[in-house]
Amino acid sequence: MSETARWRAEVFVSLRPGVNDPQGLAVRDGLRRLGYEEVEDVRVGRYVQVWLRAPDVETAERRVAAMCEQLLANPVVEHYRFIIEPA
Repeated sequence: MSETARWRAEVFVSLRPGVNDPQGLAVRDGLRRLGYEEVEDVRVGRYVQVWLRAPDVETAERRVAAMCEQLLANPVVEHYRFIIEPA
């Protein structure tokens, strides 16, 4: 049985440029109403933490990328990036 390490992935998901972001528009408008006139644009995304076991960082990266492609992000309208660190 191979030994596995524990990893923590920080996943950042955001809408692709050009995709309508109603949440971002609402936040932008709210900030402007509060007096933050300098705010030009806001994009709202998601932050997800995943803890997993894998024998090495390369395997953990492959598994997290697959998770993003299959569930955590919609590759048609969103892009993602992640950081993997020992947990």
